[in-house]
Amino acid sequence: MERTIAAIATPNAPGGISVVRISGAQAVSIAQAVFHSASGRLLSSMKGYTAAYGTVWDGDEPIDEAVALVFHAPKSYTGEEVVELSCHGGLYVTRRLLRAVIAAGASPAQPGEFTRRAFENGKLSLTQAEAVMDLIAANSRQAANSAQAMLEGALYRKIKEICGELLTLSGHLSAWADYPEEEIPLVDENELLSSLKRQEQALSGLLASYDAGKLIREGISTAIVGKPNVGKSTLMNLLAGCEKSIVTEIAGTTRDVVEESVLLGDVVLRLADTAGIRDTDDRVEQAGVALSRKKLSQAELVLAVFDWSSPLTREDEELMRLLEDKPVIAVVNKSDLPGGLQMERLQQHFQHIVIISAKNTDGILLLSKEIETLFSLGAIGDSGAVLANERQYDCTSRAVAALREAVSALEQGFTLDAVDISLETALEALLELTGERVTDAVVDQVFAHFCVGK
Repeated sequence: MERTIAAIATPNAPGGISVVRISGAQAVSIAQAVFHSASGRLLSSMKGYTAAYGTVWDGDEPIDEAVALVFHAPKSYTGEEVVELSCHGGLYVTRRLLRAVIAAGASPAQPGEFTRRAFENGKLSLTQAEAVMDLIAANSRQAANSAQAMLEGALYRKIKEICGELLTLSGHLSAWADYPEEEIPLVDENELLSSLKRQEQALSGLLASYDAGKLIREGISTAIVGKPNVGKSTLMNLLAGCEKSIVTEIAGTTRDVVEESVLLGDVVLRLADTAGIRDTDDRVEQAGVALSRKKLSQAELVLAVFDWSSPLTREDEELMRLLEDKPVIAVVNKSDLPGGLQMERLQQHFQHIVIISAKNTDGILLLSKEIETLFSLGAIGDSGAVLANERQYDCTSRAVAALREAVSALEQGFTLDAVDISLETALEALLELTGERVTDAVVDQVFAHFCVGK
């Protein structure tokens, strides 16, 4: 008999309430052993989606007041019998309740085991299961909307649609090759080629959106660079909403890299405020400048800060040279002061320029919009299908490669058998993506990233 599992489903911290979740064939009887309803009603007599108020016990000793919520199979998150016991949110009380449930016969759940059972019982596709953790980890509106679309099956439906087309093509090719004596219509190679290219383009579109989707989920590694005293640290503090960097009028104040993750509009920036890039005899500042150059080389986005109130200097020109072929937004700071900067020179070097005053927050909304434009983040719809992780990207890449092989085979006059072999390879990769044909090792890897209790 499969284990009945239990875990704390709420965060490991004090709160208003905590939930201990139990799932498996013995869930109701185990919960009934520790929960006594105030009305005397047994959990085994309750319908699904009903709750009862009572007390949870550890042997003969009461633990806390609680509410028991019963879900009967298959209409539960896991597709099994499920009971959720909600008690007050103290750490001691919650852990003691879990120990009582385990003593009554439950086994401690492994990371992601509830969601894994939902997948194995057909309640979720593998892509939907992966979306559960993405939704939990979402740290912006766009990330949450993307994960919610995945959880609702946007990617699964897209892949199933493509699989349906490819299965129809493969079935026709197989039938035509295996049963030549039957009156099966000849394969129109022009239509076949057109269909193969159409599905390859659809999958290539998913691959193309992966990088932008990854930036939405994980945030953008961002370096704030510029010569000393142009307002880098003031900009850092403004975006962070607190004083992360020391701000003075003395050039070279920032000696180390100061890092912070911030939410700017709907985009998470993993900011690094760096030392001003300049030549210096100060050995400590030299080390800071070296770190700045390293962060600059690694950054996915560079916010290059220039001083609106003064002409470009040799340090500015050197920075502009360093930033060639980098994803850059030129941030012209100190717009609250009289202008002295040669804007036409910046416009020759940078496509994306924002004029701000970090001192009084002018232009920050424009900076947010410019970042979304630079990375085409607005092209990812709230309800669109996107690839959420490297596993999905790898499966899609293999499918695209196989379809390109099929197109090439057809265009070079190979037999339709060769085309069908490539079609089957593409289908195997896509069915692995959705979890319909997937090894235990892949499933283990997916759910190893989950937290206990989900």
